[in-house]
Amino acid sequence: MDLLRKILLPIVPFYYLVTWLRNKLYDLGIKKSVSYNFPVIAVGNLSVGGTGKSPMVEYLIRLLKDKVTLATLSRGYKRETKGFQLVQIGSTAKEVGDEPLQFKTKFTNVAVAVDADRRNGISSLIQLNPKPEVILLDDAYQHRKVKAGFYILLTPYYDLYCDDIVLPTGNLREPSKGADRADIIVVTKCPNDLGDEAREMITKKLKIKTTQTLLFATIDYGDDIISVSGERSVQSLKNIPFALVTGIANPQPLVDYYQSLGLDFTHIKYPDHHNFTKTEIEQLKKYTCILTTEKDYVRLVGGFSEDVLWYQPIEMKFIEDAEVFDNVILDYIKK
Repeated sequence: MDLLRKILLPIVPFYYLVTWLRNKLYDLGIKKSVSYNFPVIAVGNLSVGGTGKSPMVEYLIRLLKDKVTLATLSRGYKRETKGFQLVQIGSTAKEVGDEPLQFKTKFTNVAVAVDADRRNGISSLIQLNPKPEVILLDDAYQHRKVKAGFYILLTPYYDLYCDDIVLPTGNLREPSKGADRADIIVVTKCPNDLGDEAREMITKKLKIKTTQTLLFATIDYGDDIISVSGERSVQSLKNIPFALVTGIANPQPLVDYYQSLGLDFTHIKYPDHHNFTKTEIEQLKKYTCILTTEKDYVRLVGGFSEDVLWYQPIEMKFIEDAEVFDNVILDYIKK
């Protein structure tokens, strides 16, 4: 893959030009964006791959769900259905996508929907009763047919957008100049002990505008793992060999975490948003204990007995300044 990306380097200027021109047409109003008279918050990134969008959306849900009537709208990546779908408790990942199903499973009282056409999705959501007062758009930073009122841009600590180039050789979906549209930029997946000097260096590299807020966040792994049968301490796996099954963009931080705990596991890696086949599930049944991510769990849970399959919950945690983030979001909604 790395060799192929290097071979495709001559295509990079053309991709850059096309995405730059598209953004310019929207900036100039030649291509039309639809805006709304109620709060719409878009969460996204400039790069392909995992930047922590789901933990950010869940953080926002926790912040807002008891204050306003809330809805989330995702594309429903790799689902087998089309058009607008309202996620139900009994929905499957094949019907609505893994991440939206994860949101609905955890936050049953929040309206969760999927639609690749965000305009149509928003139009459908506001027909609900009760009508949502705030809509969260998951992975919609490049969906410029909709103009959100507030943009949150995520970039991982180990792969900052300022150090990357556009596809197909790099990972950027659009030129890094697109970061200028963000109201808040969050550097995700930082080390817990990230110091002031490192933060200052990153701030200079990202060239943050005076109108933008820059914050730093890390991954908070829960002490317990969860299954249908209940919870148990992750430390209870200390002397139990298990399979770590991942279908996420970058499982390395999770692998590193379990290695730091001294756990004995075999890592079985699948592509991001992988739809597990019956054959693959049968092959995994040779393991008496399987630990997976929350996103993968919703795709695997029906295929194993409740005492075999467990998932590791994670949350996004700000390194200081959590109140700054909360207050900026709440102030936007009040306005």
